[in-house]
Amino acid sequence: MIPPDLMTIPSQPREWRIGLVGYGEVGRILAEDLVIADAAVSACDIKLGTPEEAPLRAHADAWGVVLVTSHAELAAGSDCIISAVTADQAVPVANACAPGIQPGAFFLDVNSASPGAKTCAAGHIDGAGGRYVEGAIMTSVPPYRSRVPLLLGGPSAAALLPALQALGFQPSIASATLGVAAATKLCRSVMIKGLEAMVVEAFTAARAHGVEDAVLASLAETFPGIDWEKRGAYFFQRVVEHGRRRAEEMREAAATVGEAGLEPVSAAGAADRLAWMADLAAAGVFGERDTEAFARQSDWRTEADRILAHLRTAGSANRGGGAGGNGAHAP
Repeated sequence: MIPPDLMTIPSQPREWRIGLVGYGEVGRILAEDLVIADAAVSACDIKLGTPEEAPLRAHADAWGVVLVTSHAELAAGSDCIISAVTADQAVPVANACAPGIQPGAFFLDVNSASPGAKTCAAGHIDGAGGRYVEGAIMTSVPPYRSRVPLLLGGPSAAALLPALQALGFQPSIASATLGVAAATKLCRSVMIKGLEAMVVEAFTAARAHGVEDAVLASLAETFPGIDWEKRGAYFFQRVVEHGRRRAEEMREAAATVGEAGLEPVSAAGAADRLAWMADLAAAGVFGERDTEAFARQSDWRTEADRILAHLRTAGSANRGGGAGGNGAHAP
């Protein structure tokens, strides 16, 4: 326990200074809701100081968010830090924030990192006098925003829970033991992100063979509660738009499976497929990735046809097969 004289953060959560590490889609949504809740918000992102800075700064200016370029500086000015970066950066970010973290300040790690990675990140924060709390976001953020189901874990989870509730979050405690929330999230991801990868692969192959209608009809008979046409469109849209992030999450899911002593055959394969889709998106196979346009996309066939056209073109240029062109390789 941290002695009361070292608890420097205000007693009222709405008076807290919230620092966001990662100002992407999730970070900006949380920033908006926290500003609405009257919290003072600052943010740090690796895109600051690069050509990709402009939309981040425009959003920050519109919402009154202070942008800083140093993790330690962000930590030094925050009563609670929320880390929302890519899974592979969870531990480096915790390490970068540790030198500036204030005594008793919370560090909420909502990244999709494995239990082992969360434990390592906690060592950096707790060792510097902060209070690490692991968080597991259990579904897509945009529909729920800050009220997305959020599992908390670790010895400091119970202390942070009422403060998050006061700030408009919807948290619950998974366990006082680190790693339980992460394992819950990532074992689920083996299914959910794995299903995304399987749908992309199965639907595209069915389209190539001209049997997509028969396949969807059979799926509807086997799983009558799922609208596979609508679900397919949504999965394709999310994978095209966020394939890289999803692939990194599946790498962590594979690590989680490996930590249980199992060979992560399914998780690793799904990670490869999602990373392949991210490569295609980066190479421009799907055209301009405008969020609103993708949200309106109601037919997965358009994206499947683009994949197949790319494979045909790449096959002509590279008789060895696979995606080949533009640095993308089919697993």
